[in-house]
Amino acid sequence: MSLRFTAQQVRGIYNIMPTPAVPGADRWDCEDSVDYDETVRIVNMLIENHVDVIMTNGTFGEGATLTEPEWRKFNETVIRTVNGRVPVFAGATTLNTRDTIRRSKELMEMGATGLFLGRPMWQEMDEDAIVGYYSDVAEALPDAPIILYDNPEAFKGKITPRTYARLAKIPNIIAAKYISVSAQYLADVAAVGDNIVLMPMDSDWYYAWKWAPDKAKAIWTGSGNCGMAPLLVLKKAIESGDEELAKQVTSDLRDAYSTLFPKGNFHDFSIYNIQLEKIRFNAAGLVNAGPARPPYNRIPEEYAEGARLVGRKYAALQEKYSKML
Repeated sequence: MSLRFTAQQVRGIYNIMPTPAVPGADRWDCEDSVDYDETVRIVNMLIENHVDVIMTNGTFGEGATLTEPEWRKFNETVIRTVNGRVPVFAGATTLNTRDTIRRSKELMEMGATGLFLGRPMWQEMDEDAIVGYYSDVAEALPDAPIILYDNPEAFKGKITPRTYARLAKIPNIIAAKYISVSAQYLADVAAVGDNIVLMPMDSDWYYAWKWAPDKAKAIWTGSGNCGMAPLLVLKKAIESGDEELAKQVTSDLRDAYSTLFPKGNFHDFSIYNIQLEKIRFNAAGLVNAGPARPPYNRIPEEYAEGARLVGRKYAALQEKYSKML
């Protein structure tokens, strides 16, 4: 087996892009909801602004709400537009193993670098089921690198250190989209060793770096869709060991994100994840993510306004940090 991309290559800013939607995409009778021209524009913008990797079709990438033809044409458009300029890890998660494998094979045939895979979420999966699922995908696609998605709300539970230790034995799994740098982080880092890079979100990068400086090599983010400048400055600060600057950017990011979480908690954010993220992308002004697709297309106005404020505050950070590049 020879993977196209290994854990040792996982570095920098992994930005998950939205799936841009046309007007009317929030209706059930929309036939083709994807704005393909905007897809091309976003991809080119991200690459021109020095993103390291593009990822597709996670939660706010609306992997769950696209029809099969939309999912296929969107990823074809992304991969064709990227044209090998940066790696692409494309989302193939479905409600079952067989459809996920079928989609994964399509993506790799399209030219994706690797796969961005959560796990089936109709019912909670125990340790053996989680390991078995990823093992089955790896068996079916032995040369496909996998970034797994560890979201305790979406997938009904946090991956444990013991499970991570077992997943680290699957060569295909090179990284994990890691939700929160909290008490379990160091145990998970120890469990995966050098086989899996745990990627925190952008506003946790500084703390992951402080706790495990040799392991915090990359982040996941959606904020590249609002502007890459704060992320690039943070990356440079961490790579150069500039703790003061890294801490300042982190503080600014956390302040900007403060109204993204309704009632201040991740659980309530998760109820409106797609809507909140698309609203803040649109409010930042760099991309036109369009409306959210059904059934995740309704949101209390007070929560929506909180997301708009995040977009406006991030736009100000983009202007501030652009001057430092």
